[in-house]
Amino acid sequence: MTTVATFHVIRWKGVLGTAQALAWDRVRFRRTPGLTFLRVLGTGRGSSTAPSTEFGRTALFCLFDDESCADAFIDSVQHRRYSTESWHVKMRGAGGHGAWRGREIPSLLGTTQHPTAVRSNGPLAMITRADVRPRAWRTFSRNARVVDRELATTDGLLAVLGIGEAPILRLGTFSLWRDVAAIERFAHGHPEHSRVVAQTRREDWYGEEMFARFEPYWSTGTWDGRNPLRDD
Repeated sequence: MTTVATFHVIRWKGVLGTAQALAWDRVRFRRTPGLTFLRVLGTGRGSSTAPSTEFGRTALFCLFDDESCADAFIDSVQHRRYSTESWHVKMRGAGGHGAWRGREIPSLLGTTQHPTAVRSNGPLAMITRADVRPRAWRTFSRNARVVDRELATTDGLLAVLGIGEAPILRLGTFSLWRDVAAIERFAHGHPEHSRVVAQTRREDWYGEEMFARFEPYWSTGTWDGRNPLRDD
């Protein structure tokens, strides 16, 4: 049995649809067949990964026991009431480390190998997330804006959005990349990003963190008017 990861970006007609999704999706989907992990997420403004909120858009991250369960779930959420646009992707785990609220996601996916052990060509998705310690929040926010500006100029970035279980402290990113080389260029070739990573370790900003890579192999719908895995 192979675990299937899915990610969903949903745009809503207004605040009502957004509020209902954030308030009730955890309950609505908890009995979904084959669903082993679910996170209901707010999103940042536009493509910014710095702390912000975009009312009118939410996201879901899920793990399923098998392909058929993932497909049935996607069918059920593609055309939700009050939604105006949605994008959905199926992914295989491709390495990583860390946990999400105590759940070791790479272990659940069976991909705890070093994150460079992924295919060298083809698109990759990346999820990063952290529980930021309250004492580090101001420093984190200031530096996140610096890294966000650097990220926006990176060649090979196909799409990105900030995600969070709360407007502050529990934040992350979901990003799509042309290939592993593009990720490595950003991770090691941008001085501000490298500086901030070192500072997080030195000052112990996070109570918990996760870094996970995925190989997307199927997608449908649109995200801001396009499918970033097909329209690049």
